[in-house]
Amino acid sequence: MAVRPIRIMGDPVLHAPAASVDEVTDEIRTLVADMFETMDAAPGVGLAAPQIGIPLRIFTYAYTDDDGEPWRGVVLNPALWISPTEPGAPDEGEESEGCLSFPGERFPLRRAERALLTGTDLDGAPVRIEVDGWRARILQHEFDHLDGVLYLDRLSERDTKTVQKIARKRGWGRPGQSWMPGADDIDA
Repeated sequence: MAVRPIRIMGDPVLHAPAASVDEVTDEIRTLVADMFETMDAAPGVGLAAPQIGIPLRIFTYAYTDDDGEPWRGVVLNPALWISPTEPGAPDEGEESEGCLSFPGERFPLRRAERALLTGTDLDGAPVRIEVDGWRARILQHEFDHLDGVLYLDRLSERDTKTVQKIARKRGWGRPGQSWMPGADDIDA
């Protein structure tokens, strides 16, 4: 999957690899609590620390599956393994995703069907998550943020041009532009 960085989007921390978390401090615990609050208010299914301007390898996730079962947690310093991505164009109805870093829009993106993620939780306990389908997509999306990659960077050339038009229309990429998840409306 080719990565074409769209550097006009957001804070520079979104476009650089995040640093490892060396120690879980009270500040890190507060950060994670704030991340859950922001993610829930948006609402979103994941939030990486770089999305809120913090260049650390942390992300939160939350999702309710088709059976109504909740899936929620935090991972620090994750490593990710994925299955080979199926060739071909993504199915717009089944493979579209959005991002709190480019709110209000969704674009089709082919991702690996299965993912294995390891890391640690806030207590230093090992985390091992092996999932498929939508949950695998969430892990890949949030992990990309930790490496300085937005899902927009992985879109087709046609969709990249659409993203650039939307960004210009909304005035995004200019200093001082921001939005508050759960509080600000995003008008197309």
